[in-house]
Amino acid sequence: MTGYGKSEVTSGNHKYTVEVRSLNGKSGDVSLKSSLLPRDKDLEFRQYVSKALVRGNIDIFLTSETVRSSSARQIDRSLFQDYFRQICDIASSMELDPREDFMSSMLVSSVLRLPDVVSAEKEELSDEDVAAIGEALHEAVEALKAFRAREGAVLRNDLLTRVDNIEHILAEAEAFEAERVPAVRQRILARMEEMALAPDHDRLEQEMIFYLEKLDVNEEKVRLRQHCRYFRDTMDNEECPGRKLGFIAQEMGREINTLGSKSNHAGMQKCVVRMKDELEKIKEQVLNVL
Repeated sequence: MTGYGKSEVTSGNHKYTVEVRSLNGKSGDVSLKSSLLPRDKDLEFRQYVSKALVRGNIDIFLTSETVRSSSARQIDRSLFQDYFRQICDIASSMELDPREDFMSSMLVSSVLRLPDVVSAEKEELSDEDVAAIGEALHEAVEALKAFRAREGAVLRNDLLTRVDNIEHILAEAEAFEAERVPAVRQRILARMEEMALAPDHDRLEQEMIFYLEKLDVNEEKVRLRQHCRYFRDTMDNEECPGRKLGFIAQEMGREINTLGSKSNHAGMQKCVVRMKDELEKIKEQVLNVL
């Protein structure tokens, strides 16, 4: 979802630079940081960027630079005279002669640097300028989309690797199932012997089966594998899968947590911890997916 694009265009006496930056965001929040554009075009450009980039906190920077000046800057005569008179009075009070050539040139130079003495006439954007800026914006947006595409390819490979890792770890956890149920059964029987209990054999078997059924994790394994397949299909078949991938990752987390609560085996619990670690990395990366 992050990206950066830049384009420059020259129109008339000005060079316009358009920069577009996008950061992660839940929706499309577009901010145009410039006062050059008229309000109607401001809204039009925002809508274009929002539609083109879909999601993210998007900032648009538009700056203008004068290529060549078509007219001289204007000096405010009355303001200049007022400043100059005040400075001369101050110089005279300090026993300085403002009529000396050196002092006079210094005073003139100082006055010209004071605020609002020299100003340039503000030029309104022509239709050609607006069209040129629009083209530059389009190029900057396309550059940002290309940036996103390159980053997306890297993210896709990383996410697929993480999902594969979860499935591999799940297969490792299955290897402990053969010893898990007998171990639980033996632990219960050993505890009953310690307490010198003599239960009814048939009733004990019924209760044992009922208890061991609660520890069965077959449904969780099936659902987790299904979520992994759905995660891959969503990445391959949807244009903007970011939000859906986040929801799928949440469902994967529920199945992994249930596996952990039912495992009742040190080896399986270690596998669950490793799957949770991979899933957290998936959740972090999904935030970058459009």
